[in-house]
Amino acid sequence: MEDKEKTFKFVIVGGGIAGVTCAEQLSAQFPSADLALITAGLQIKAVTNYKQVSKTLEEFDVEERPSSVLEEKYPSLTVIHSAVKALNTQSHTVQTVDGVVYGYEKLCICSGGRPKLLIQDNPYVLGIRDTDSAQEFQKRLTTAKRIIVVGNGGIALELVYEVEGCEVIWAIKDKAIGNTFFDAGAAQFLIPSLEADKPESALPCKRSRYTTEEQAAGVSQTFTTDRNRRGLSSGPTEPGSALGPDWHEGIVLQGAEQVSRRVSVEYQCEVERIYTAEERPKSPQQTPGSEDRSWPVFVQLTNGKTFGCDFVVSATGVVPNTEPFLHGNNFAAADDGGLQVNDQMMTSEPDVYAAGDVCTACWEHSPQWQQMRLWTQARQMGWYAGHCMAAHVLSEPVELDFCFELFSHITKFFNYKVVLLGKFNGQGLGPNYELLLRCTKGQEYVKVVLSGGRMVGAVLIGETDLEETFENLILNQMDLTQYGEELLNPNIDIEDYFD
Repeated sequence: MEDKEKTFKFVIVGGGIAGVTCAEQLSAQFPSADLALITAGLQIKAVTNYKQVSKTLEEFDVEERPSSVLEEKYPSLTVIHSAVKALNTQSHTVQTVDGVVYGYEKLCICSGGRPKLLIQDNPYVLGIRDTDSAQEFQKRLTTAKRIIVVGNGGIALELVYEVEGCEVIWAIKDKAIGNTFFDAGAAQFLIPSLEADKPESALPCKRSRYTTEEQAAGVSQTFTTDRNRRGLSSGPTEPGSALGPDWHEGIVLQGAEQVSRRVSVEYQCEVERIYTAEERPKSPQQTPGSEDRSWPVFVQLTNGKTFGCDFVVSATGVVPNTEPFLHGNNFAAADDGGLQVNDQMMTSEPDVYAAGDVCTACWEHSPQWQQMRLWTQARQMGWYAGHCMAAHVLSEPVELDFCFELFSHITKFFNYKVVLLGKFNGQGLGPNYELLLRCTKGQEYVKVVLSGGRMVGAVLIGETDLEETFENLILNQMDLTQYGEELLNPNIDIEDYFD
């Protein structure tokens, strides 16, 4: 590498939630230390309206802000607008794409993830990851009559619910929607939201077992509804890090058709082939409606169906964005491609830390915690990485933060509040668990995961007000055997019961 421009005490790569939170934590602890935040975008992601809901649950908004806001708040912080080209861990230097080399004493990589696109460099396949791609999607949607959404994670769930005036074919490889977050029962609870304007109110039905018909491969379900247009169009912004949790708020996701929402779900299938009208085979097995107009692109699914559409949205998750850092260094990478970090967020290279989507937590996890590449964990990891870097500079001991004791996440899907706690889908428990369920159609869905008579996880959909009580029951591992199904009896105020 060339001569160093400047050496900083701390360098953080990435202007997303993890990177900005780490930079703020270090700037607060070392107000006069030289610190650089290297980010490819002109805007940074800031956490606003932060609220600690309970011991481990937190709520916050994510806002895009000019980087000057950070520099004004922390005078010794320098924001460098460039992508990273190379890292040399031996010489402790980072080179940006414009050729400038910066030295560091300690480095934290918070470069996030990049979309796992179905197919690279296809003009008809769009991945939604940052503000730029979200606005490109909004723009292209205005002239679209049918789109195909592939994927079953958070962005796909939000997208199919928010899009109006355009037919949506939703292709998922699972037996139920939202497989990352829910079981089939919760999916069945949410599905009516795709066709209903207002939730129906009904009396709570208490049940200890919940069965749901699985959708067979090749089966599709269609939902339609009329909804009013809402929201305001947002102005253009520079490309940057991942979207905020409410990325679709304030932008109109309106297609070319002034008609109702129409979503068709194709279960247990994947994309076999994507081809243009010119490449279209003479006689594919066409799905009704595909030949009604000359679509620019066609998608052949593994269930044998072929759909024409205006464009395809690839929402099949992200892969850790490690590329510029690996060459010439000896990072230990996890099976999922993330940089391995220990319980102090340190990678295998000296003085190099990592946080957020780019890293994989490789310490021995608490029984009720797992890593999921979500906003809450990006903020928690960024904060904790900054804390560890500071402690190591000061030669102070570090204890693993309490947020890694219990997995917890608050979000919103299909306009319902969703709270996930612990092993909410029985992750890693094998067959050794039982479920308690309570469902009020259109109102709430409550699922409790018990193992050995103790609560180890929960899914709460709707305004249940049970999150704090259940969090405490999971953390203190109280034996609940004697309560049985009464635990979810709607006529018992469980909050008072366990206070």
